[in-house]
Amino acid sequence: MRKMRILVACEESQAVTMELRKLGHEAYSCDIDPCSGGHPEWHLQVDALELLKMQWDMIIAFPPCTYLSNAGACRLYPKKGQLDQERYKKGLAAKEFFLRFLNADCPKIAVENPVSSTVFRMPPHSQEIQPWQFGHPYTKKTRLWLRGLPPLEPTDIVTPMGPYVPAGTGRKDRSKYGAAKRGKDAKNRAKTFQGIAHAMAEQWAGQSVN
Repeated sequence: MRKMRILVACEESQAVTMELRKLGHEAYSCDIDPCSGGHPEWHLQVDALELLKMQWDMIIAFPPCTYLSNAGACRLYPKKGQLDQERYKKGLAAKEFFLRFLNADCPKIAVENPVSSTVFRMPPHSQEIQPWQFGHPYTKKTRLWLRGLPPLEPTDIVTPMGPYVPAGTGRKDRSKYGAAKRGKDAKNRAKTFQGIAHAMAEQWAGQSVN
């Protein structure tokens, strides 16, 4: 396979970027924050939208989901039937940001996000994946929107022992939850599982570059 220039947008963890680099591709992570993956030489700390003006062979994007996710529906509707207009506007801005990646001028595109609130009317997704399909024994439903790329195939199906992110309940047995926490632990919750990152690289970027 020929060497590709790949943008991994909104990724500070560099999980996918490192897997692509292992295959020999010229992959770059991008985020407005510094990277935590240990390879600043592969990290572009700029507004990802500016990089869409460049030509890429593939774009894999993880746009922020704070205001889009269905997990935040309780804040979107603080009272039954009452829409928080300020949060709704932020959600619409997040959707516009999301669509910039999905509609970018690139032959191969994958955009990831969790299940969104129906009020935002997101475009139809291509597939839903779970960590337990890729070797991690947790549930955390994730959606992928794909253009020019095939759906991800499960690589290591295991039995899930519980949700990765604790539910907003009084459940006392925390031992079956993953490492993520609710509240301010957004970066940890958003990190791509290693098994999924590996599958994205192997299945979408092919074999190692000679």
